[in-house]
Amino acid sequence: MAIINTGSFAAALYPGVRKWYGKAYDEFPVEWTKLFDQFSSKRNYEEEVGISSFGLAAIKPEGSSISYDTEQQAFVTRYVMFTVGKGFIVTREMFEDDQYNVVGERRARGLAFAMRQTKENHAANVYNRATNSSYLGGDGLELVSSLHVNLAGGTWSNESSTSAALSEAALEQAHIDIAAWRDDRGLRIAVRPKTLVIPTSLMFEATRILKGKDQYGTAERNINAIMSMGLVPEIVVNHYLTSTTRWFLRTDAPDGMKYFNRRDEQFDVDNDFDTENAKFKATARYVFGWTDPRGIYGSDGA
Repeated sequence: MAIINTGSFAAALYPGVRKWYGKAYDEFPVEWTKLFDQFSSKRNYEEEVGISSFGLAAIKPEGSSISYDTEQQAFVTRYVMFTVGKGFIVTREMFEDDQYNVVGERRARGLAFAMRQTKENHAANVYNRATNSSYLGGDGLELVSSLHVNLAGGTWSNESSTSAALSEAALEQAHIDIAAWRDDRGLRIAVRPKTLVIPTSLMFEATRILKGKDQYGTAERNINAIMSMGLVPEIVVNHYLTSTTRWFLRTDAPDGMKYFNRRDEQFDVDNDFDTENAKFKATARYVFGWTDPRGIYGSDGA
């Protein structure tokens, strides 16, 4: 068991140290909130059950009976809450002799920093594993797949047909693909992109593509159709995405990317009677995932 004692911070036991470093780095603003819709939970798990839709109405010949349709349960998505936690132990002697409060206030800030980073990584990993067959959704497929299943039969895709690098042409094709999406019974649905989610390696390219009035990389000064039509309202740069080429369009599908919070971050302190060691810990309980993969369109990039 790791214990912080007087040997761990020997320099903290005598005066003269001008500055301690390593626990005062700036943090990025919270980023996971741009990747998921947020909900609270009071259960061990949350289940979301899809419902099939009706098909097109049939022509009714005069004097004939109307045709009737039916609905049924579709795919079930289960969000199972998990607990994350971390802590540290400090001897009483270290606390008594610490001249700079290095192991008290500073270590507590470090613990909070670790918990925030943990949540960011859990959130980004849903995107990082978007094509990983070990992480499946309610329809038994990865988040981003060309073979998503319709309950009524057939398949549909929420990924680029080729691993297209981020470009004006790739974004235009993505919008065309999303505009063609249908529900389980083949009826057209109005789903629109609302954010472009990218790693830091693509932030300059994305800005050049989306923010200029003219078409990027051409001398003809054709209009930038994506900007003029307002097709990508926001660029979301995430520092925790691991691929340098993969990009996503997060859509306004009502039941797409979801975060359930079971318990907020909680910090506790306790003392061990025999050793007089102080224990500090932080825990939280939550889960990230998706219900309808129509909440995302993705490309692995070139």
